[in-house]
Amino acid sequence: MSSLNLTRRDFLTRASLAAGALVLPRIGSAEPSIPLGKAEHCVFIWLGGGMSQIDTFDAKPTRGDGKKKPGCYYDIIDTAIPEANFSEHLPQLAKMADRLIPVRTVNHNVIDEHAAAVNRMHTGRLPSGSVVYPSIGSIVAHERHSVAEGVPAYVVMGYPSATRGPGFLGPKSGYVYLTDTASGPTGLSRARDIDDERASRRQGLLETVREDYLGRIGDAAPREYDEAIAEGFRLQSGDFMKAFNLAEEPDSLRAAYGDEFGQRCLLARRLIQRGVRFMEVGFNLNFVNGAGWDSHNAAQRELHVLIRGLDHVVATLLTDLENNKLLDKTLVVIGSEFGRPAHFDSGGGRGHHGKCFTVVLAGGGLRTGQCIGTTDDLAMTIAADPVSVPDLFATILATMGINPNKSIMDGERPIPVTDKGTPIAKLIV
Repeated sequence: MSSLNLTRRDFLTRASLAAGALVLPRIGSAEPSIPLGKAEHCVFIWLGGGMSQIDTFDAKPTRGDGKKKPGCYYDIIDTAIPEANFSEHLPQLAKMADRLIPVRTVNHNVIDEHAAAVNRMHTGRLPSGSVVYPSIGSIVAHERHSVAEGVPAYVVMGYPSATRGPGFLGPKSGYVYLTDTASGPTGLSRARDIDDERASRRQGLLETVREDYLGRIGDAAPREYDEAIAEGFRLQSGDFMKAFNLAEEPDSLRAAYGDEFGQRCLLARRLIQRGVRFMEVGFNLNFVNGAGWDSHNAAQRELHVLIRGLDHVVATLLTDLENNKLLDKTLVVIGSEFGRPAHFDSGGGRGHHGKCFTVVLAGGGLRTGQCIGTTDDLAMTIAADPVSVPDLFATILATMGINPNKSIMDGERPIPVTDKGTPIAKLIV
């Protein structure tokens, strides 16, 4: 057929075939390989409220006055990373910066609402009306499981919330939470007047009721919760609860960790030694300074107290992990829901800023001792190498040996583990 005699039907047929060919894989082609790390554990240190990047890990020489002149609230110091400056209140981590990777160009578009930003920094996605997305901790738990029997894969040292939960992955990928480092999770602690014999009788009765009920229903959800109950009994009698006896540690080490945040980080080390895969450790759970990292108004004037505490405890944790030959196997992440602007509000504090903020990575077998991303002279705008939240999540997952391009199932629907995130490949050995 000549091109002059091409009919409308022929044209449409050929056009549709050509369009289809564009989306078909070429013969012999393959998806570009993604480097995967070998980290076995992740400790995610959560600074609720929004850490000011310009006052911590992206400190700038422009000095603000707490009033009209924007800039860093503190003096800056050199670090073990060439041409990188930290706040003067991070002296220990500045010396240990060769173990760190400040990712200075993380960004998202949520600034007005803390809960929405917390959700973004835990799930990596916008909320959906049809899908309840799992948190990063639940994804790791689902993919890697715990290292040992009788130990949960995912523990949250902080208050429970749906945004930290398993979403469509279900209870098996959920977390065990605690707020007290001394006694462990309340739901797993047996009352003092319940001895072994009485506990065994109670468990036998419960098993009879469970078997009868499960024999009469076909819904998957109750079965998943029943499996979670069974897991709870295994945790009660396993090695997990022994981790909470911090008195086993040398007095000098417990003293070095210091305050309640420090004791949680010490417990985190003990738990990953027993096989926990993903730990979230909350900083300043009870807002002992009144505001946490949400440094509006007068809270800015006391921010140095939090920064010094973070510096001391994280430096102790990294050293402790190193001494126990765990640092290369443990990815440490320091993050919050957003950053802060360089200018000050009417009360002398800082507002919210999501367009450019810092998340710090450490250990995990990564190529540490470098910064990712460049910002302007007020740490407000990205100058080079932006890192989206999905990119950050893809980097964490890849470091943990999880392909960030794979999909997990929501019923019969495949959902990618990240929202089109690309890992920072040059970090992964």
